[in-house]
Amino acid sequence: MFTHIIPKLPMRNKEITRDFYLNRLGFEEVGTQDFPGYLMVKKGQIEIHFFEYREMNPLENDGQIYIRTDDIHHLYRFYLDHRIPVHPNGSLALKSWGQLEFSILDPDHNLLTFGQKAF
Repeated sequence: MFTHIIPKLPMRNKEITRDFYLNRLGFEEVGTQDFPGYLMVKKGQIEIHFFEYREMNPLENDGQIYIRTDDIHHLYRFYLDHRIPVHPNGSLALKSWGQLEFSILDPDHNLLTFGQKAF
């Protein structure tokens, strides 16, 4: 019945969002057609869509997604090496629920949390 879930997050500026996800996080754009006010990116099996919300105050944005990974240590090191700021409360840590996790914020303060089963 269900096959995939694709989160849709708000963005204020498509070019800034595109640059962050493509050039900083290593995603690629989905498809060859450009849609006004809409962006689709993917990396591996992960796909994220963005809708334009120019009036959004990023400090009031509650957009967030949880992305599972199979090599969290490599991903964390890659982001640190490429100066992707880790959320102040989101450094890589073992959580009580058995997940290794860390978090980053995109330019619109959408929270991206990455997790991997610890055992």
